[in-house]
Formats: sequence, structure tokens, C-alpha cells
Amino acid sequence: MNYRRVGNSGLKISEISLGAWLTYGGSVLQERAIPIIHTAIERGVNFIDIADIYSKGEAEKTVGAAIKDYRRSDLVISSKVFWPMSDNVNDRGLSRKHIMESIDKSLSRIGTDYLDIYFCHRFDPGTPIEETARAMSDLVQAGKILYWGTSVWDADQIDEAVVCTREWKGYLPAVEQPRYNLIDRHIEVDIMPTCARHGMGLTVWSPLAQGLLTGKYNDGTPTGSRGQETSWMDEDLNDGNIKRVRKLGAIAADHGMTVAQMALAWVLGREEISCAIVGATTVDQLEENLKATDLRLDQNTLGEIENIFPVTN
Repeated sequence: MNYRRVGNSGLKISEISLGAWLTYGGSVLQERAIPIIHTAIERGVNFIDIADIYSKGEAEKTVGAAIKDYRRSDLVISSKVFWPMSDNVNDRGLSRKHIMESIDKSLSRIGTDYLDIYFCHRFDPGTPIEETARAMSDLVQAGKILYWGTSVWDADQIDEAVVCTREWKGYLPAVEQPRYNLIDRHIEVDIMPTCARHGMGLTVWSPLAQGLLTGKYNDGTPTGSRGQETSWMDEDLNDGNIKRVRKLGAIAADHGMTVAQMALAWVLGREEISCAIVGATTVDQLEENLKATDLRLDQNTLGEIENIFPVTN
């Protein structure tokens, strides 16, 4: 496994990392999830990304059960705060109240004293950024989190968080977690350069476009797949993208790679990226994805890929 720094911080994480969105504690129950998490750790994955909203806390519990047999300091564990966890009017958003109460609940579910990274899971227009940033800084000061970050914030929002926090010499956000893959390259326009300017890392999710970039949808939507059972893929799952994935598959085959490995290697070709967060529902799937850590694409291959998946605003 290769490791990368998170922006300008001293924190190092595995460039292929494991995420729990829509899987652990939900579609993948604990008895199946734990062997996958253990395999990831044994293969050198040190960063596991979760959130309180993932399966309404069950993902945190599942990861907590999986990591109890490992030395905590060997791992980088993140969670997130923002989405409603109950009907309570204050059990949502990025207010100081919600952040301070949510961190304790997440720590309890995971069974740890601290998080390495705590993400603001979306921007909250109903809370002043300074209130949010001060709460996060206070959690760092208290030792409950080591770093904080943003997730799916736009460039202006990230700028404002950094500027206001600098004014009162608080702990700056260290990382942004956006969606990024060959089909969705929007962060290259302004988010990526903004994070680079502020020394923030990028831990990207959905590097395989929720399975579309594995080729599993090339011949139709499989029964029981995410494309059939959720609306998350409605925008991406179309004939144009499937044709592009087929072309990518031909290039990957010429290089002795799976299409998923080539898609991950492309993401990791950007030095701004700290890691690609993958989901895995089986150990075999995880093992195949982890091989991408040793793959690098030459300029000719990158040019071929660029012709298929050009960047758009």
C-alpha cells in the first residue's frame, strides 16, 4: 500500500481507503462487513471513512466492532456530522449544539476516545460558518478530534471557512471530501485549486461512480444492484456513459487491468488527491480494487482516457 499526506498536514493515509456509505450496517451486515474491514487493514488500508447518518449510526457501530482488535493509533478513523439523526429540530445541521452532541454519540458508537478527522457533511446555510469553525476548533482543543474537514462544500464556502478561522487563529480545515471520478470531474474547475491554495487534502468518494466505472452496467442494470434499487445513479446511468465505460474497458484490457482498476489509477494520478475511498461488499472486490495502488498510467494512456471523459463545468 502507498500512503499520501492529507494536504499540508503531517497526517498520512492509504491512497486506497475504505468507506461505509450505503454498505456497512445497511446492505452489508456486520458479520459480512467485519472480514472485509479486517482484510483492508491487513492489506495496509489505514483510513476508514464513516458518518453518523450511514445506516443511522449502524455503520459507526460496525466499524467500531471491526477495529476493536487493532491498535487504535495504527488507524485513521473519520466520521461526519450534518444530516438529521432524529425528528428533533436541533438534531441536524452544523450548529454548535448539534456538533457538540453528535461527536459524543459518534465516539460512543465507534467505541473510541477520538476521531482522526471529523467532517462537516454538507454546508449549513442556517448556521454562521464562524460558529461551525469555532465548534470544530474547540473539539480539536479538547482532543476529541485531531483534524476537521468539509464534505461537498463549494469553493466559496471553503474560502470563507478558511478566512474566518484564520482571523481568530483557530484550527483550519485540513481536508475536503468531494465526489470525484471520470464521469464527475467538476472539482477540477475551482474546488481542487481552492483546496490546493489552502493546503487542504482531498479524500474523494465514489471514485467508481457507484459501480458504473466497474463495467457492471455495460449490459443492463443487474437485479438487486444499486442502479436498480436507489435513485443515486439516475443522472449518471445513461447510454452515453455506458458507451464511454465500454471504451475505457477496452483500454484497460489492453493494459491488463480491470476497468475499475484503471478508473482508480486515473484518480490517483492527480497529486492533489490524498486518497480514493472505495466501498466493498466482498473481500474479492476489495482485493481487486486494492491492486490499483501499484498502477500508474502513462501520458499516452491518460490522453486516451481524456478523449473519452473530458472535463466539463
